[in-house]
Amino acid sequence: MTAGAVRQAPRPALRLVWLHAASRRLPAAVALLATCAAGLRGMLLWHWDAYGALQLPLIVEAGCAAVIAVTAGSPFGDPERATGRWLPFLRLGAAAALTALAVAALTAAGAGAHLSGGFLDVLRNVAGMTGVGLLCAVVLGGPLAWTGPLAYLLVSVYGLYTDWHPPTLSTPLIWPARPPHDLGGALCAAVVFAAGLIAIAVRGAREPDGG
Repeated sequence: MTAGAVRQAPRPALRLVWLHAASRRLPAAVALLATCAAGLRGMLLWHWDAYGALQLPLIVEAGCAAVIAVTAGSPFGDPERATGRWLPFLRLGAAAALTALAVAALTAAGAGAHLSGGFLDVLRNVAGMTGVGLLCAVVLGGPLAWTGPLAYLLVSVYGLYTDWHPPTLSTPLIWPARPPHDLGGALCAAVVFAAGLIAIAVRGAREPDGG
């Protein structure tokens, strides 16, 4: 194999990755995640009570998870099926990369400000709610995948509410209401995230009827 052939070999793979990203609207998703991070930064400039300081980052984290979940599906179905074995890796890589980007962006937005819970809280909440969204994408399809993180957000907000208005919901299944270093909450979020990644990689988002 010549040196020119070696240099050209990665091009089809890079083109495939780009086409997958474009079909899943990943560039738009990155812009929305950056907007969420900027919004969080603006919120942190204000002074909030303890409940607001916990609730507002959670709303932004749920928004990021909803954005990531929606990108799991393509309006054109899965044209990459022609690539055979690479499609699961493309799905997995896209979801994992966007989740890592969201965690990094929100953590950076909270640098130098009072971000309640810090990095561990952001990591747990974004990953767990993204897992919820990915599972919804498999069951309901990409266009409706946002409903999972937002429904879980309502449950989580109520869980936070009970910290001030007993009886307190102490189950680790509502991990945003648990302290950042809580092992049970972290494990539940990790399991849901792993299940979402595996499901979206193996099954993909549900295609529209007739798709």
